[in-house]
Amino acid sequence: MNSEEEFYDAETGLESDDSCEVSFKDALVFDRKQLTDGSTQENGVWERRKSLPAEMISRNNFSVWSILKKCIGMELSKIAMPVVFNEPLSFLQRISEYMEHTHLIHKACSLSDSIERMQVVAAFAVSSVASQWERTGKPFNPLLGETFELTREEEGYRLISEQVSHHPPISAFHVQSLKQEFEFHGSIYPKLKFWGKSVEAEPKGTMTLELLKHKEAYTWTNPMCCVHNIILGKLWIEQYGTVEIINHSTGEKCVLNFKPCGMFGKDLHRVEGYIQDRSKKKRSVIYGKWTECIYSIDPKLYDSHKKSDKKTGSDSKKLRQERSCEGEEADDLPDVQETVTVIPGSALLWRVTPRPAHSAQMYNFTSFAVTLNELEPGMERRLAPTDCRLRPDIRAMENGDMGNNRHTELFVIGTLVTSSLTLFSVLFVQIWRAQRRSGWRRNRELHAESAPKTKRSGAPGSSQRGHGGSWSEDRGHRRQS
Repeated sequence: MNSEEEFYDAETGLESDDSCEVSFKDALVFDRKQLTDGSTQENGVWERRKSLPAEMISRNNFSVWSILKKCIGMELSKIAMPVVFNEPLSFLQRISEYMEHTHLIHKACSLSDSIERMQVVAAFAVSSVASQWERTGKPFNPLLGETFELTREEEGYRLISEQVSHHPPISAFHVQSLKQEFEFHGSIYPKLKFWGKSVEAEPKGTMTLELLKHKEAYTWTNPMCCVHNIILGKLWIEQYGTVEIINHSTGEKCVLNFKPCGMFGKDLHRVEGYIQDRSKKKRSVIYGKWTECIYSIDPKLYDSHKKSDKKTGSDSKKLRQERSCEGEEADDLPDVQETVTVIPGSALLWRVTPRPAHSAQMYNFTSFAVTLNELEPGMERRLAPTDCRLRPDIRAMENGDMGNNRHTELFVIGTLVTSSLTLFSVLFVQIWRAQRRSGWRRNRELHAESAPKTKRSGAPGSSQRGHGGSWSEDRGHRRQS
């Protein structure tokens, strides 16, 4: 099955044209003591929080059937689902997680060699999707005109993002260096495809990084994202596809291959690629995992390592085949074969920041993500009334407040595919189609039964629909009259 869906507003009962009429002021009614939910202030310097105000709400107590049986026959695009399957962030805030590893951009600005700059930019492109690992909660749908502003003076940038279109759903963002060193901007239009046991998201949109000092502009698109086991088994995420990073000033290009898992999980999370100059000569090889780290190495050293690895790889391949499982219903997450094997002569470009020890109880948030919805003292006076932080539904979920019926449901079909809610999307389509097929059969049977009776007992002039005649007979009778 292959279909594409759209975003809908994150407030029950809202039509798309009324998106801008939603009031964000309700967020301010929450107790101001929430401003100290894990944050501290020492010597006048605000320290950002390291945990959420409340632990993640368990999803185990929610029955699939208890939701499905209430929605049979409803329009698929307007089905309201429990907010418990969300994470307490807007999609606009999720976009800002691209900037978790801003130090890579600063490093690229400081390098004089264009190939070295491309290596670091490639590492930044990989790092920008690293936070998606194990993030199966769905971010809240942004309302049309919703914004998010983020300023990090210690990291030297400010960001603003906005939901600029509702149909189709498009989110745009712009990041600017406080010292005028770089600009990073782009737009995202995620498109969904359903494949039965998995759901695939294509994040349409181009990312552009400008290094102002070097007068360079790099562009690329993000890889495909796939969520497995939406019907049965444990949810897990993989990214795959080819990402091309182009330096439009020098003509250099980096081609990164995000490898799919494969049959035995050998290539799970692996990224391999190369950098070529204007003359298409390979200058560097990139390898690693998007969940762990990225290295660069000279192409000759990489090729020689690959040749020696092939000679010793046949035995390990047979062992993997013997250990493989057969006849499993779920699209199980393969065992990670090993961490990245570092080839001698490699240079480390990037390593992922470890997540908090209690990340599993906080929607698998990174330390960076934990701080995104935090309201610092006095911040509400500076924020636009359309800022994500002032949304009452997100704030209520973050504080573990699921009792307010106004915030317990939302339209969810068609958001970024990092959600177990795609399970319901697939099942709704199947139930709806089965219902239509059974309705068609019933109509044909009734028509077949009524037609012979009319021929046997019908008198002249009695072929009207009100007297049991068929539609075709009625139509012919009208033409004769």
